[in-house]
This record gives sequence, structure tokens and C-alpha cells, in this order.
Amino acid sequence: MSSNASLKPITVWGHEIGPNPLKVRMILEELGLPYDYKVIGFDEMKAEPYLKLNPNGRVPAIEDPNTGLTLWESGPIVEYLVEQYDKDHKISYDTFTERHLIKQWIAYQISGQGPYYGQGIWFWYFHHEKVPSAVERYFKEAERAGEKQGEKVADKDVWLVGDKLTVADLSWFIWEQIIEWAMTTAGAGIPKGKYPHYEAWYRKLEERPSAQQAIESRNEGLKKLQIQPQPESNES
Repeated sequence: MSSNASLKPITVWGHEIGPNPLKVRMILEELGLPYDYKVIGFDEMKAEPYLKLNPNGRVPAIEDPNTGLTLWESGPIVEYLVEQYDKDHKISYDTFTERHLIKQWIAYQISGQGPYYGQGIWFWYFHHEKVPSAVERYFKEAERAGEKQGEKVADKDVWLVGDKLTVADLSWFIWEQIIEWAMTTAGAGIPKGKYPHYEAWYRKLEERPSAQQAIESRNEGLKKLQIQPQPESNES
């Protein structure tokens, strides 16, 4: 959008591997908005001055000098960016039904996908003791979510809402990329071809420059932590 040239950069607080900051970054890229991505360590999130921005001590948070708004929690941030800056509805709709369906998928992402996938990764990789039943539960929820996405796009032109890519799809992508890496690495990967509509949806998203940038950022972060990054393609 030509009007973006006059905007001041939006500050985004995040880190390289966390899906929620990368999700926000993808939205900014898709909208062509200027931004300054500030990587913050986990210890810094729980201390001042960051706690003045986000008392919950997590990322992402944004500071928008164009409106004076400071905002945290990825769901509200994503909806704010679209409402404030996607006036041409590049990744949204202005029609009644589609607007509410997008909100539905964003709500499902922040209440279902993110917590289930995050818990699966936590119990598989980070938890201090092995709890196979917890890993199995959350990995099964991840597969169920993918199956439901596949059912949704089966009779449509791939996308979750309407006939084009929207913020609903973008909100889901990076978590899908991360859980596939986790499940494959853990030996619990979903066989290719089991959910073809889901795979088609994923591949179309994976091709986008915003998705490639998010994956590259995350892989660099994994290397710093000496964790094996995701293979380059979802099909590999």
C-alpha cells in the first residue's frame, strides 16, 4: 500500500523460534508494514523494563508509534494490524460472514492450536521427565486439528475463509510448521498423503515469502540452541 511509506516502524518484541512472534511478523510482511523486530531473551521477558510493556512476561508485544498503542497477546495484535492497516482487505474481508469466520479461526488458533501444540512440544522436548501419555495426547490433538483444516478446505479453493488467503490462514501456518518438525523428529510424523487437502493448503502457504522468512528465522534460532532445524520442505 502506497500510504505505508509515511508510516513509522512498528516495534515488535519477540524471539527467533517462538511461533507467536513469527506469526505477527508474517502479518506485517504480508501487509508491507515497516517494523523493527527486537529479539529478547527469556530472562529479559520476566524483568523490567519489558514487564512494563507486557506484565505477563511473554512475547509478542508491539509498540505502534503511528497510533500510540502498546499491545500484547498475538491474537489481539493480529486483529489490530488487520483492522488498522488492511484497509484494502488484502488478507481480510469486509463482508459480514467472512469477517466473523476469520475471527472464528483466529479464536480456534489461540485457544486450541497454540496451546495443544505448545504442550505437545513441551512434554516431548522440554519437560524434566518423560510423560509419554501427555506427548501422545497433544500430538493426537495436532493431527486432529490438521484433519479438521483439511475437511474445511476440501470443497474450496484451499483457503480457510472465502476464496483467497487471509489472516486466518497466516495465523495458523507457523505453528503447523513447528508441530510437523516436532512430530517428525519424535518419530510420530503423519504419513504423507493421509490428509491431502491439508497438505495442499500447507504447501501454498509455505511458498509465500513471509512464510519462508519465518522458517529461516526459526531455523537460525534452533541452530543457536543446537537443535536440529526442520527440513526445508513439508514434503521431505
